Amino acid sequence: MKLQAVLTPDEAIAVDEFCGRHAGIESLPLLAKFLRERFNLTLDLDPDIIAGFVTDSSNLPGQAKALARPASIRECAVLFRACYAAKIPITVSAGKSNLTGSATPEQGVIISTINMSKPEPKVDLAGKTVSAPVGMILEDLRNEVLKASGGKLIYPVDPTSRADSTVGGTIACNASGFVPGETGATRAWVEEIEILLPNGLALQARRGQYVSGNGIFLIDDGKHVVELPVPRYRRPAIKNAGGPFSAPDGVMDFIDLIVGSEGLFGLVTACKLKLIDRPDDYLDLFFSLPEEKNAVKFLDFLRRRLGGKLGALSALEYFGVNCRGHMDHEDILFKGRDQAGIYLQVPLRNKTMEDAAEEWLGILMEADCDIDEQAIMLLDNDRNRKLFMESRHSLPARALEVVKQRGTFTIMSDTVVPPEKFAEFLAFTHNLIKAEGLDYVAFGHFGDCHLHFTILPHKEQLERAVAVYDKMVAKSAELGGVYSGEHGTGKRKRKDFLQCYGPEGAAQVLACKHAVDPDLLFNRGNVVAFP
Repeated sequence: MKLQAVLTPDEAIAVDEFCGRHAGIESLPLLAKFLRERFNLTLDLDPDIIAGFVTDSSNLPGQAKALARPASIRECAVLFRACYAAKIPITVSAGKSNLTGSATPEQGVIISTINMSKPEPKVDLAGKTVSAPVGMILEDLRNEVLKASGGKLIYPVDPTSRADSTVGGTIACNASGFVPGETGATRAWVEEIEILLPNGLALQARRGQYVSGNGIFLIDDGKHVVELPVPRYRRPAIKNAGGPFSAPDGVMDFIDLIVGSEGLFGLVTACKLKLIDRPDDYLDLFFSLPEEKNAVKFLDFLRRRLGGKLGALSALEYFGVNCRGHMDHEDILFKGRDQAGIYLQVPLRNKTMEDAAEEWLGILMEADCDIDEQAIMLLDNDRNRKLFMESRHSLPARALEVVKQRGTFTIMSDTVVPPEKFAEFLAFTHNLIKAEGLDYVAFGHFGDCHLHFTILPHKEQLERAVAVYDKMVAKSAELGGVYSGEHGTGKRKRKDFLQCYGPEGAAQVLACKHAVDPDLLFNRGNVVAFP
């Protein structure tokens, strides 16, 4: 893989010579002056300005001494090369919607991609792709695809945070949404990337262009050829956002390594994403069930009924234990004393809404899971859709209110286990939490066996609640699962990565990172602890 220079030779020499004389964080005021005079680049040193960028949605404490908001790959290259030469740590911040602290700096300089929103996205109708700027908000991109294609094409990845997360951020964490299966995650849709390495050199790659041989990528920077070893730890073949992609057989597409790597190896500065034909319409159903065992039985039935292809659905969401007590409109959505609820969305192609509703009513009755026909709500009008969405969004909001009143915080799992182990994991987790007398709710992405057990502890229960979480992660690993289905690792879940992949897995990630970032300056502390 041949790297490309973004700066001119004179510019690169000027940066290297200056930073060679003025290295370290204490030289940031001099660096800010140099960048302003030589490149017309602003490096903010005002603590009040920096304060707005030192945390993401994880609320982990962060610290940094400077902030830059580049608007182009060239400006990024200047900043990267300068910090690389001066041995100053960099943390990239995108939409700051991450829950695990991957955008929380531990020191050094913050590079915010908030201004990386040009050029305008370009939709290729014939090729069914969109070339997108990485600083664009994902929901804005999805809407632009609809507009440019006349409503014929969609970008199907739809994480809950799509109105806040940037395109580049979703690539960094392999964001996923409601669609079950591998096609629900970002990795399946990335066709091309442009990535800027920590040394300020760039690489353009399309899927299939660069594939590792015997577990090695060869990177040519024009002066040296560096071996980049790919991680080889065994990665559960389920929905998985835990750590960089791995290849036990040593064969990996370079794009797969970058997607979901949480910025360990560089910054994606441009991308091309695949699109699909937009369905004619969607059938939306919500129905309640007596209890969780009925819901699990329905999931097993549906997996058999669809031949294991749950990706044929565009949503299969679950609202389980204690959710009713934390949701608006629960008395409308849930029938009688039913304690479990399922939201199901089916994309319709060449089929009327009436025919689809009749077909799925038959499927629900065929499931033999104690589904009462009166407990099925068809979300076929604005009122019902609005009611359901208000109810769904009220769940985490009301849970957050509870812990605020208790002076604590939510402790949320993100575990995924193989389908054949799902019932066992559910029973273990419910028994574990109840044995400690903890308040909690359980909801999430049913089709992927990916539930968020959200513990709502009192102050005196915090230590026990954390211990319970650790046991849940250990159990998921024991059952062949993973600790993270969508939230990634960041800095908060580094011990979970170790629980799942062990010290050898962490060593493999570090070896991979050392190849492109020998001083471990770029996005320090994400996924694994740095020496």
